[in-house]
Amino acid sequence: MPEKDDPVVIKKYANRRLYNTGTSTYVTLEDLAEMVKRDEEFVVQDAKTGNDITHTVLTQIIFELENDKDGQNMLPISFLRQLIAFYGDQMQMVVPSFLEQSMQAFSKEQERMREHMQKAFGGKHADMMDFSAPMKMIEEQTRRNLEMFQSAMQMFAPAPSPTANHSSTNEDERTAAPTREGAQDDLNDLREQIAAMQRKLDSMGRD
Repeated sequence: MPEKDDPVVIKKYANRRLYNTGTSTYVTLEDLAEMVKRDEEFVVQDAKTGNDITHTVLTQIIFELENDKDGQNMLPISFLRQLIAFYGDQMQMVVPSFLEQSMQAFSKEQERMREHMQKAFGGKHADMMDFSAPMKMIEEQTRRNLEMFQSAMQMFAPAPSPTANHSSTNEDERTAAPTREGAQDDLNDLREQIAAMQRKLDSMGRD
């Protein structure tokens, strides 16, 4: 029997039906979305193989919500294009942690944002609403996230060569030079991409 704090196990069968082992009932993607909103932890397993398919199912939930004709899209086309472009790129390995940290920071600030939005929007008509305060908070948070991202990128910087080692042969230096040049090129590429992200943030702030 699972412990109280253990995530609920959801079994997905070949007929695509989802079974909540915690409540012994069949559930839908909408039910799982509500569980996420209630901050209820769960994992989804393939009923036949036992493989963890949580990522796939959560992606399906996002797909359904984004295509709900009565809902509102949360993922801008520009964001989707940029995200797709990162697949297979040298930046791909750092994008997940950057997005995760950004969303965690945003979640921590959401209550303060709600208070500001309530003060800004409460009792006002739509054409009188002042979006400047919450937008400035979002821009400020985004800039902080970018600063964290830039700090994380420092780990890719090549380590300085020790000055005390003067015994290396010319052959060793010729062999090491291409490696250092390649690492520097990669670092320059990363810096250029970070600078591009900064320019986009600046343009958003001016809009």
